[in-house]
Amino acid sequence: MAGYATVVLDINVDRAFDYRIPEPLAGAVRPGVRVVVPFRSRRMVGYVVAVGEGEPRAGARPIASVRDETPIIGERLLSLAGWMASYYGCPLPTAIAAILPAGIRRGAGAKMPLFVRLRRDRLDGLGPPDGLRARAPAQARILDRLLEGEGPAEASVLLRRAGAAHAALRSLERKGAVELRRARVWRDPWEGAPPPAAAPHLPTTPEQERALARLREEVRAGRFSVTLLHGVTGSGKTEVYLQAIAAALAAGRGAIVLVPEISLTPQTVGRFRERFGRGVAVLHSRLSAGERFVEWERMRAREARIAVGARSAVFAPIPDLGLIVVDEEHERSYKQEDAPRYHARDAAITRGSLEGAAVLLGSATPSVESYWNAAAGRYALFRLPRRIDDRPMPRVAIVDMQEEGRRTGRTTFFSRRLLGAMEERLGRGEQVILFLNRRGFSPLMLCRRCGWVEKCPHCSVSLTSHGAGETLICHLCGFSRGAPARCPSCGSPNLRFPGLGTQKLEAMVSRLFPERRVGRMDTDAMTGRHAHAETLGAFGRGEIQILLGTQMIAKGLHFPNVTLVGVICADTALHLPDFRASEYTFQILTQVAGRAGRGERAGEVIIQTYAPGHPAILAARDGDDELFYRREIGFREELGYPPLKRLVLVTVKGRNGEAVKWIARHCAREFAGALPPAVDVLGPAPSPVQKVRGRYRWQIVLKGEAVPPMTAAVGAVLGRLRPGGDVQFAVDADPVSML
Repeated sequence: MAGYATVVLDINVDRAFDYRIPEPLAGAVRPGVRVVVPFRSRRMVGYVVAVGEGEPRAGARPIASVRDETPIIGERLLSLAGWMASYYGCPLPTAIAAILPAGIRRGAGAKMPLFVRLRRDRLDGLGPPDGLRARAPAQARILDRLLEGEGPAEASVLLRRAGAAHAALRSLERKGAVELRRARVWRDPWEGAPPPAAAPHLPTTPEQERALARLREEVRAGRFSVTLLHGVTGSGKTEVYLQAIAAALAAGRGAIVLVPEISLTPQTVGRFRERFGRGVAVLHSRLSAGERFVEWERMRAREARIAVGARSAVFAPIPDLGLIVVDEEHERSYKQEDAPRYHARDAAITRGSLEGAAVLLGSATPSVESYWNAAAGRYALFRLPRRIDDRPMPRVAIVDMQEEGRRTGRTTFFSRRLLGAMEERLGRGEQVILFLNRRGFSPLMLCRRCGWVEKCPHCSVSLTSHGAGETLICHLCGFSRGAPARCPSCGSPNLRFPGLGTQKLEAMVSRLFPERRVGRMDTDAMTGRHAHAETLGAFGRGEIQILLGTQMIAKGLHFPNVTLVGVICADTALHLPDFRASEYTFQILTQVAGRAGRGERAGEVIIQTYAPGHPAILAARDGDDELFYRREIGFREELGYPPLKRLVLVTVKGRNGEAVKWIARHCAREFAGALPPAVDVLGPAPSPVQKVRGRYRWQIVLKGEAVPPMTAAVGAVLGRLRPGGDVQFAVDADPVSML
């Protein structure tokens, strides 16, 4: 008896199906392989998640075929997919699709070119060589090239070098002189790149060595653990990562390194390649399907033992995984916005527990959740309180922009102090970073006569001006239109673009410092595949003197010649209707301040703000994270916010606003009946941004001690509902944003 297999189909159905294993396929059907199975009136691809012995259920149909010789997804990654489906309340196929991107599932990226092999034993049948040259010169040239080489040649290259057409090659095949066969060829991801210069281990400080001693012990023992490395900017966290990875490799195990931003990948990969050579695989969203497939196969084949990349790299198929590093573990970009709405940091911890791997979380500004877990003894905590070589932390000054306006008699985006510091630093040949976390030219277009503001027709937000007021764009749905010459409401030509975005900032800085080259990094400017690497490379070489941008320049970048950082407006996120607003502000200000003074020369940071007395801004100025965390935990405890309670955010959305409101109210009543009294059901209420992409949104917040019971109850309730129309539900466990 061959038994049966439990199969999850590659469709959005939240259940598995049992299929009978035919005797000829008994040895090939294993957990993690893809199989072709009958489903209703057609055949579909599915993933085997379990294999059982004995008789399958009555009526079970047989598996038609097996797609893979070896499992495309390992058993531990299958277990991780199961955890994601349960914890984040999504169908198991959705979780598997997150682990196996479409290009991997399709097998994209492996080229199958035609190769030509010379059959020397059949050359005599062609007659004398001179006769062939006279009768078929193209065929003769092909044979000459093959006789010069060793082994099979790629047909396209061979024909180009011989100056021959494909018909000549086919004639030689018919005569038996050559054999044509297609073979798989992997693209070299480092093709054309110079070989990395070897970089030895750097001397470690006593604080670094204490953290490394624990990590080496955990990796050698194959023991799951979580370590929080809380180090100030420039304290050498990356060197700890590198030496911990070296310990994992020495123990015969692999490693994964997560970075929060694609902009960090070029610098990070460069440092890791210098230390570990071509055994580093890269995974991020800018790779083509083919490039991702190649990197995936290199890891599965153990050719690459280290994976470096953004959020989805947590699923890298590294065999014998021994270490997972999550750099800048506090970053919001580790949270997936679409189902499954996983957090890569939490997925890394769960994967570490499944693999028996050590997990290292690093940050200069740990998340409140990680700090809380370390204080409670769930994570080991190591601090790096000083910069390498005891370089001083940058001086941080706060400029009250309200007071600046009163003194100068006008509203300005640049304080006198910041302009003076820029002139001084640039005059000494040093570099400047300017941070503004708002892209575009201006956040709105305003009529000075009647107060009209252009709104997005699909979302509850104003359109952002781009390109010096030429285009209006919605940053939520992407809708765009040309800016009108006159107010559509009153006909006045007196239209203004108040406020500031990175495009306007770039234009202002270029006018103020015309002799300096200005670079801009935001999602509008970084559109090319290599835009990040090119801009950062030019800045590193000193070709760009002033670099400005959004949060992608705020962390992880190391440029020793940067001695001044200016925060143009520290208040962009401070007053958002989100309980994490203070935490985010403190983190982003501390991180961007850490870009200054990383070389021999002292650094300076100038923070411009309209809220100079806010605790988050004062804590960032003073570098007092302990005081900030104590205050923040007190605030969270008083109101019952994470990490003291856990949240599940359920959003109901649809094009009919009244229907959405009615269904949200019905859902809230059903949730209250399905959950124990200890779980608070808050709402429904309109989402802070009530309409996005033409869909109205209402939200319900569940607040309890643990997530799985809440997502299970939500899944049961939503599974019973049949709202009809276009109403959709989004379930977000542990949301990082309430907007």
